[in-house]
Amino acid sequence: MTNPEQMLADLEWQIAMGADESLGETPGLVNWPIKPPKPSFSRRIDDSEIRDSAPFGNETTIETKGSPESFKYTSIQAYSQKPANLAPESGLSFRPKARTVEELRDELQKFEGCGLKTTAMNLVFADGNPEAPIMFIGEAPGEEEDRKGVPFVGVSGKLFDRMLAAAGFSRQNVYISNILFWRPPGNRTPTDAEIASCLPFVERHIALIKPKIIVPLGGVAAKNLLRTTEGITRLRGRWTTYTPHPDSGLDTPIPCLPTYHPAYLLRQVNAKRQAWNDIILLKKRLADNN
Repeated sequence: MTNPEQMLADLEWQIAMGADESLGETPGLVNWPIKPPKPSFSRRIDDSEIRDSAPFGNETTIETKGSPESFKYTSIQAYSQKPANLAPESGLSFRPKARTVEELRDELQKFEGCGLKTTAMNLVFADGNPEAPIMFIGEAPGEEEDRKGVPFVGVSGKLFDRMLAAAGFSRQNVYISNILFWRPPGNRTPTDAEIASCLPFVERHIALIKPKIIVPLGGVAAKNLLRTTEGITRLRGRWTTYTPHPDSGLDTPIPCLPTYHPAYLLRQVNAKRQAWNDIILLKKRLADNN
């Protein structure tokens, strides 16, 4: 007879690895030749776990699914090794050569240098207007984004839409993407190697869009685009400059205004006032440029 405690432990491990849905009509077992070690992850709240949220600027009540035992993953351990084609300083040993946004998307569809592609359902590339003056860049797709292949469509995406609407924007006059184009398993924190494998595509993406302003959403986006170790609480609300990689195809620096990720605002409602101040700064800068 199977030990119930062992069954529960195995189930928790599968959830942590990103097996959060059934893809077959009947249950079954896969006889893997070698069972990989159980990693421990720094767990971040997924959009699907947040059951309710108020409009932007108001208080938000957060409820999360699961018992306290399901939050036991407290340290970061990379599951996949660094791909062999990564150079130590500059990311990939090659640079994307796409001449259009459509060609860049096709390059990513064929790209095999990021292990996240093997566990994700869909490539999550971009949304909005590629001719817009503002480019928002977040961290990584969540569960709902992975299902639909569109960035910022989960609960935090709905808050993001309300933020845009409050400032007089919409998805028709901004452009939206992420640092990572595939969902990390179980919504874990992405590894440095995974970010490095996607970053040349992000840099080429920016070069093709040529936005007037870049808005990194959250610490992962801000740190990697600005090549800094400062946290988002220090970076947000401060105008700085995105300096393009020499091989990205763009030689003009772009004004950059980091702010909080909408998912963070759902957990820390008191930060919404600061985020709104950042949006006001963004509107003023855009108006001054016109």
